[in-house]
Amino acid sequence: MLIYDGDSDIQKEKEEPPPYLPPSLSVPLPPTNTRDSDGDAAENEGEKHREGVLVAAEENVVQEAKTKVGRLLHRATAQLARWGLEVNGIIPTSEEDRTDRRLYQFFFVWFSANANILTLSAGTVGPAYYDLGIRDSLYVILVVDIIACAFPAFFATFGPKLGTRAMVQSRFAWGYYGAIIPSILNVLSMQGYLVINTIIGGQVLAKTSDHVSATVGIVIIAFISLLITFCGCRMLHWYQTLIWIPNIVAFIVMLAVGGKQVMSASVLSPTPAPPAMLVSFGSSLAATVLSWSTITPDYGVYHDKDASAWRVFFYAYLGFFLSSLPVHMLGAAFGATALSVPSWEAGLGNGNDVGGLVAAILAPTKGFGKFLLVLLSLTAPSACAPTMYTVCTSFMTIHRNFAHMPRFLIAVVSTIILIPLAIIGAAKFYSTFVDILALIGYWLAPYCAIALTEHFIFRRGSYAPTAYPVRAAWDRPRHGGLPSGAAAACALAASAALIVPCIEQAWFTGPIAARGTGDLGVLVGFVVAVPVYAGARGAEVWYVARSRKGRRGRSGRGGGEREDGSEMDAMSERGRGRGGEMGALVSYSSRWR
Repeated sequence: MLIYDGDSDIQKEKEEPPPYLPPSLSVPLPPTNTRDSDGDAAENEGEKHREGVLVAAEENVVQEAKTKVGRLLHRATAQLARWGLEVNGIIPTSEEDRTDRRLYQFFFVWFSANANILTLSAGTVGPAYYDLGIRDSLYVILVVDIIACAFPAFFATFGPKLGTRAMVQSRFAWGYYGAIIPSILNVLSMQGYLVINTIIGGQVLAKTSDHVSATVGIVIIAFISLLITFCGCRMLHWYQTLIWIPNIVAFIVMLAVGGKQVMSASVLSPTPAPPAMLVSFGSSLAATVLSWSTITPDYGVYHDKDASAWRVFFYAYLGFFLSSLPVHMLGAAFGATALSVPSWEAGLGNGNDVGGLVAAILAPTKGFGKFLLVLLSLTAPSACAPTMYTVCTSFMTIHRNFAHMPRFLIAVVSTIILIPLAIIGAAKFYSTFVDILALIGYWLAPYCAIALTEHFIFRRGSYAPTAYPVRAAWDRPRHGGLPSGAAAACALAASAALIVPCIEQAWFTGPIAARGTGDLGVLVGFVVAVPVYAGARGAEVWYVARSRKGRRGRSGRGGGEREDGSEMDAMSERGRGRGGEMGALVSYSSRWR
């Protein structure tokens, strides 16, 4: 069976729903736009096949396959829908379904995702990998967290306002086909982030018993993350509302037990920290925070569409900042102190066992410390589960056919890939950690710059349908509401050309970084992308407006031709009435509620 796709150029063949799909899970499909020679026959045919194979009210389209595997996937998806679990894919959430007024969830989901052992490990990178002292590390952490937390918090507003997942929303800056680039990069980046998470959780769990190895711990953490992801977005919100409690208790106990050693440690490094090390540590730390920017929109698609964007922003910002800042600082303090405490240094080993460091700090509490280690390790999925969920939605955005795959199947494949990579990477944790974070930050900086420039300059900061025609354009490559993607590609290419000389990693040092500047790749990528994208996108807007004006003049008609057979782009119609060719895309009401 071929599924209905109202946005394709060709109407695909449709069949009756499979017999195993309950009537309650069969959802009407939109009427077909196809017309045959007499017009009425096609309309009647559309009514005949109006019942599709949507497995839930959330409108997840599942492709009927004429194989045993295909039928099995259909049955599994239908059963998950009966249990009330989320089975929808990347179709934007309708306004009728964006009604959840529990905006405090934006605080708890990101507070829990960062108040954990992974964030603690990010803080230890300063003293453990860059040889920074406590004072230098804390200054860098303070500056970076104040600034960087604003980016994922802002992107969180797109969820309730537009109802789109992150990579679907990126099509409004990158174009339909251009968005394939960030979608692929996001899948790879988030998969790498999952590797880091499971390594840390597995290492901590291994310290609770001599019978549990780090490999076993990694497998356990991976499967717990899979289970939570399996249940969907709503279950994840419930989980994140509570899971921060044991982590905060554990951190308080760690500070109470190890506070004396931290206070007696020198706040300065043995040798003055060169500026290059401060910059490189800040770049790595910023990457850990920026990496949430492609995740946060996914967890607001069911929340109130009429909620103030400022409220959503501040809830999310406080969730990130109030968890990241103290936990980063705690990690930096413990990491620097480990150099002067023999038992802590032994626990850290060769610098690749964060779990050993945590176990050494909690060792004086004996049995209670073991209990806290179990809690810390088993709460690692608070960061893993949101990441794995976004891996699924990003993968579904890469190609139209991928969007028809059940999300739980993608999550299973992600887990299968994750486990061996984490087992291998655990042997060199810090080098693995820094390398993955650097690669994430290098492309995420221009990505954020492109999305923000598009929103504030060309969409005028508005979330209105006239600025973002989501329902009409999200899956239509030729719709006028989507750019071609050329401007974003140019901005990314220009950023990459200047990022490479600024890279300072163990595997490569660019000519600019070699002069002692430190790793400026993330900062340079963001700064370069803004003007390049603004210029290229402005040229595209001017060219499109001029081309449409020319076609109208040649046709002698008042209305423009419809290139995709759909309604004229609403933004272009508004632009014509306001006099400027640039108005076709930028003359929106500037309102950020």
